[in-house]
Amino acid sequence: MQKKTTTPPPARRLAAAAVALGSCLALAVPAGSAGAAAPAEAVQTVFFGDSYTANFGIAPLNHIDKPEGWCFQATENYPAVATRQLADQGITLRVQADVSCGGALVHHFWQKQELLPGSGLTVPAQQDALKEDTRLVVGSMGGNTLGFSSILKQCSAKLRDQALVPGAPVDPDSPAGECKDFFTSGDGKAWLDYKLEQVGYELEEMLLRASYRSPGAERVLVGYPRLVPQDTVKCLTAAPGQTDLPFADIPADALPVLDQAQKRLDDVMKQAAADDGADFVDLYEHTGSTTACDGANRGIGGLLEKSELELLGQAIPWYAHPNEKGRDIQARKVADKIAEVLNR
Repeated sequence: MQKKTTTPPPARRLAAAAVALGSCLALAVPAGSAGAAAPAEAVQTVFFGDSYTANFGIAPLNHIDKPEGWCFQATENYPAVATRQLADQGITLRVQADVSCGGALVHHFWQKQELLPGSGLTVPAQQDALKEDTRLVVGSMGGNTLGFSSILKQCSAKLRDQALVPGAPVDPDSPAGECKDFFTSGDGKAWLDYKLEQVGYELEEMLLRASYRSPGAERVLVGYPRLVPQDTVKCLTAAPGQTDLPFADIPADALPVLDQAQKRLDDVMKQAAADDGADFVDLYEHTGSTTACDGANRGIGGLLEKSELELLGQAIPWYAHPNEKGRDIQARKVADKIAEVLNR
């Protein structure tokens, strides 16, 4: 496999101007501390992101009678829940748009996204929702650019024929049972290293574009909840009421590899936010006890566990996305960070 040459994004040439327009770093004052006061006016807000912001798997869906319905955006996704939680604290978000869409890659922040391959159905670039008066931009992005679903398909023979899961295995000729060795040496390791590098510079461009579009906006990048626990032995037991293991047929020795890939993604996202003066919600750090392998306490639906959605009468699996418990954790952490940002 030939490694692609990394080309710096065009936005870097605009970095000086964009950063000058962006939000400056300030010392954070914890929400609720002495002297902190909620904003007196409603905060113009845009939510962006991929299936983890849209909360794939939770019913009912927004835009069900429109092409955007294929974004699988839940009516009660974490942006909606966090907005209500903040209202209860006296902080009003006036949501200008929630453009989160399942399957979105980072570059869909500035390019239109095709919803179904070959269908011609598209949604506009997510940045189009940002306005000059937008004061808060919040969302999760990066997992699809990394190709996490391709990693899962590389390691699961059962997942390879699941059409709703975007992407393909990195190397379909390499058996799923050998994915640990595939990602820790040779072409597989080189592919993973390159994809993480790509996520970093594309997130940099995304954050710069957000500042350019909305010069006065605070930007909050939201990480991903942890999928695999530190103790992977827990993944060898099915959750209550389930027959499939949380990660189906993915080999036990590959689970730490999946976790390490996610941890590296979390570090890349955290660094991109820090480098661009944005805020970061580190969900990975705070969800180690609610992974897909934590039984009745799981905040992540199992890979092939039935979600709340159906398509043509068939139940759609969670594909390792947050269930309602996980969604509530996302919402609480995001609401806490937004309150901190707006009160400082």
